[in-house]
Amino acid sequence: MAALGAAAATSSVFSTAEPGLWEISRIGSQPVKLCVANTAILTQFEHRNARCSRTVIRDNGSAATIHYTCAGGDFGQSDVRLVTPRSLTIETQGISGGAPFKYTMLARRAGNCQNH
Repeated sequence: MAALGAAAATSSVFSTAEPGLWEISRIGSQPVKLCVANTAILTQFEHRNARCSRTVIRDNGSAATIHYTCAGGDFGQSDVRLVTPRSLTIETQGISGGAPFKYTMLARRAGNCQNH
């Protein structure tokens, strides 16, 4: 499993959240496990495989709002709340593939990434 990460603006929320294997859950969907080197990638979960640039709009240490834009006109904005260094709540919305999206996720660190 390859580690996901991207060089971009990050907030102090993601300085506290630990990299590793994360399980992302949302109502009505099966949980997804991702190995992340930079936890800020979780703000762009809808576009996790795209190259996007992120801008921190608000950051108070335990909550942040991040706006991101991707190639092809896709974009999003996520409100992230640090529950613990191993647990985040993420509300995200934007445009993906020309269609709007909006949902809330619970992300929790499930362990270390396995290198194969």
